Amino acid sequence: MAGRPPPPVPEPAPAAQAAQEPTAPSPEHREGDVPPWPLWTVPAAIVLGLGLGTVATIMVEVIGALGGSRLGHPAPAVSIAGDIVFDLSFVAAAVYFARLSPGGSLADFGFRRVALRRGVGAVILAVLAYYILTAVYAALVHLHGKDKLPSELGVSHSTAALVGAAVFVCAVAPICEELFFRGFVFGALRHLRIRVAGRHLGVWVAAALTGILFGAVHLSSAPVQYLVPLGFLGFVLCVVRWRTGSLYPCIALHSANNALALGVNELGWNAGEIAALILGAWVVVGLVTGPLGARSPRLT
Repeated sequence: MAGRPPPPVPEPAPAAQAAQEPTAPSPEHREGDVPPWPLWTVPAAIVLGLGLGTVATIMVEVIGALGGSRLGHPAPAVSIAGDIVFDLSFVAAAVYFARLSPGGSLADFGFRRVALRRGVGAVILAVLAYYILTAVYAALVHLHGKDKLPSELGVSHSTAALVGAAVFVCAVAPICEELFFRGFVFGALRHLRIRVAGRHLGVWVAAALTGILFGAVHLSSAPVQYLVPLGFLGFVLCVVRWRTGSLYPCIALHSANNALALGVNELGWNAGEIAALILGAWVVVGLVTGPLGARSPRLT
């Protein structure tokens, strides 16, 4: 006698079927885009970075004084070394708190390769936005003056001081500041959950706060009226970081902007010399940071 056919299996209801199917992550929560370190690590890293940087800078100046430098007016080499260890202190603070969060990686800082077309396109749009709005701001407030840092580093004193200052301003500072602000701070602030009229604005609020912090840290080296364009630069760099998913375009833009400012405002170089400075800085940046993203997946 033939057995009965098995009863038909009912199809899942639409709600249950939707629950079984994996949903694509929202743009704000792409894999590796929002790092695992929480919001509280931002003020903690700033405090730790300031503390470490202050102590390290004092130690460098004391060591320099033993070699003949003056504590109140350190030699260019001592000033450059002090600025380097100060920036590295913030990198150390960011890495320390990132390591406290399980699952963190270099990719979470943004050390991920990005398609050339995507990166260049984002940088071009950022450059246009930044320089156009800066030009409007400069015309409205009659912007004048220049960054005090290059002269403090002795760029006009000797060739050695010029080379050291150029390496710091155009390569070391962009790497350290982008890692800390766009890689660490902006990433943590993106955990903010802010919605207006049903739209998620956490990214924009995080970019604005990061831009304000970025401008504020330049208070000691730039005139007060320059803090607004610096804050806006920090904001557009966050947008580049968000749109590309990578820190490399941010470092490249930051490096080129610093090289342009150094070459035009401080050295009075021509276009060819400034272009060579930018390319040289990019080579140094690539040698230092390229291996950090070598094993990360490419973003298309």
